[in-house]
Amino acid sequence: MTATAAEDWKHWTEQRAASVSAPHGQLALTGTHWLAPEPGEVPGLPGRWWADGEGVRVRAAAADGVTVGGRPVDGEVLLRPDTDPAADTAALDDLLLVPIEREGELALRVLDPAAPRRVAFAGISSYPYAPEWAVPAVFTPFEGEPQAVVVPNADGRERPLAVTGRIEFTVAGEHRTLTVSRAGQRLSGVIADATSGVDTYRFRFITLPAPDPDGNTVLDLNRAYLPPCAFSDHFICPFPPPGNRLDFAVEAGERQVLSR
Repeated sequence: MTATAAEDWKHWTEQRAASVSAPHGQLALTGTHWLAPEPGEVPGLPGRWWADGEGVRVRAAAADGVTVGGRPVDGEVLLRPDTDPAADTAALDDLLLVPIEREGELALRVLDPAAPRRVAFAGISSYPYAPEWAVPAVFTPFEGEPQAVVVPNADGRERPLAVTGRIEFTVAGEHRTLTVSRAGQRLSGVIADATSGVDTYRFRFITLPAPDPDGNTVLDLNRAYLPPCAFSDHFICPFPPPGNRLDFAVEAGERQVLSR
């Protein structure tokens, strides 16, 4: 293990803890409210909220205190969801209100800095850094368009997960493949192993550097990380696709959320 690798990993763990515990980080999520085409109430919020073909709409009076871009909503306003390059958010006092779109359905997320899980957060437990868990991998893309694999999600529903290829690697003496997706130029995946649900959360996410023209990249399981639904029950994380449940213990990466 080089000092640089260990120091980089330590810095990464510190950044992870700071990100999830930020005032509107993952620990602050207190609700994901799916919206109907007709105006209706969102629990705990003033105004009327609904979904249409353009995004989330809100109708409120200035006295209600809902703002968009720092300006009070006084009438009807369109909020573009997170899938739009020009996505919008709204606010109510300390609450951040985030429109999201998933598989054509629209919802409003409410992030509250006073969320109990954020207040009780005491860090993320991790295995010690071990260089043997960072190994070469080769990415082979699927032919044609990305494939859609239907997988269960943390909210109990099944949704398609777009996957673009497989990585092949050898770790802990085991030769394996994993199905992965493209995340920009990088690769990402959802995995489970023999520690999942025992010493670690039910499943974890991985991110790999962009592969070179020959498909070469690196799988560093020291940076296997907890999905958003480990920090709040209101996220809708995908479970691992078939074949991404390793039959040996990956004693590397993040383990559990710690609470006071």
